[in-house]
Amino acid sequence: MRVIGLMSGTSYDAIDAAAADIRIDGDTLVLTPLGMVSEPYSGELRAAVAAAVPPASTTVGQICQLDTEIGQAFAAVAARANEELCGGSAELISSHGQTMFHWVEGAQVKGTLQLGQPAWIAEKTGCTVVSDLRSRDVATGGQGAPLVSAFDVLWLNGRTSGTVALKLGGIANVTAPGGAPSSTADGAAVPIAFDTGPANALIDAAVSEFTAGEQWFDLGGALGAAGTPNVDLLAQLLSEPYYAQPAPKSTGKELFHRDYLLAALRGYESLSLADIVATLTALTARTVADSVKALAATEVVVSGGGTKNPTLMAMLRDELGDIALVSSDELGVTSDIKEALAFAVLGFLTAHGLPGSIASCTGARHASVLGSLTPGSRGLPRITSVPSAPKTMRIEAL
Repeated sequence: MRVIGLMSGTSYDAIDAAAADIRIDGDTLVLTPLGMVSEPYSGELRAAVAAAVPPASTTVGQICQLDTEIGQAFAAVAARANEELCGGSAELISSHGQTMFHWVEGAQVKGTLQLGQPAWIAEKTGCTVVSDLRSRDVATGGQGAPLVSAFDVLWLNGRTSGTVALKLGGIANVTAPGGAPSSTADGAAVPIAFDTGPANALIDAAVSEFTAGEQWFDLGGALGAAGTPNVDLLAQLLSEPYYAQPAPKSTGKELFHRDYLLAALRGYESLSLADIVATLTALTARTVADSVKALAATEVVVSGGGTKNPTLMAMLRDELGDIALVSSDELGVTSDIKEALAFAVLGFLTAHGLPGSIASCTGARHASVLGSLTPGSRGLPRITSVPSAPKTMRIEAL
């Protein structure tokens, strides 16, 4: 089946579309990436998303408008991917949408909201669309995140018991396919995944705030490299209770946002922007490394936008010490494309009636078939037979 995965992360900077041919061979999911296209949000739409994300207030009318305009933007990128990457032959589109709110109270996720009305995508492309992939896991008691863990477990299953997948987006998350030491009461190892905390979220917030919106992120890690982490501020930031919570757990910009940052910076008004960014970069490196070490990792396979920040990567290497840091590119999955590819895989599983979540990774009562289907004008994908759930994944080049 030819599938397009659509993704926009918590940095809400662009919409990525990854296309792939996907099939199941015995107990192996075979994935052949076909490439990726990416389109930045318009300045107006990005500003509207940023203005509506909590702790900002919004209206039902603004949510309706965002749902429509994000859906239209996703539809345009999907149509482009179908034409440029698939020659118009895509059979299914799996859309993550744009996360606007992740409702967490204590250790429980009570709801999650991704906007981007799938009807616009189905109408524009003629393809059936799988969307709202997180809500079913939440309904079964799960965190609804990180859903990329299902991809990671299939992909890295059997590599080494100490391999951990790491994604550095707005929020950082990890997956340990081989589990953590004593990850169940009887000592058996089961896969585990969780959000470690901010990756780029607080760095982006600082850069945007103190450049009056002229910059959105630390380009090339230049600011972080020019500054010096403030030891006292770093210690204060590390006292955040989220870091000490046990997995499974998830978080987002509902916690790590502009106002959170400004509150933390009270008393540190004399710090330069470079020193602030250096401190926040050190925070990401430390909290990620602490989480990885707790998983008894021997190897970290990293992807996501944070890999383009050499200052963050250098700090992370220092914090990891002897733990190997490997780019996902070296294992056949381009860092930029990985998350969109993961959602293409989740959509494929949904279309075949197969679970796309792993209960031990999200904390759900059971694994679930994820998402909702919006049929396209070409009708539902034709499924000639329903395979059994795959246990591993093989990446094949064209």
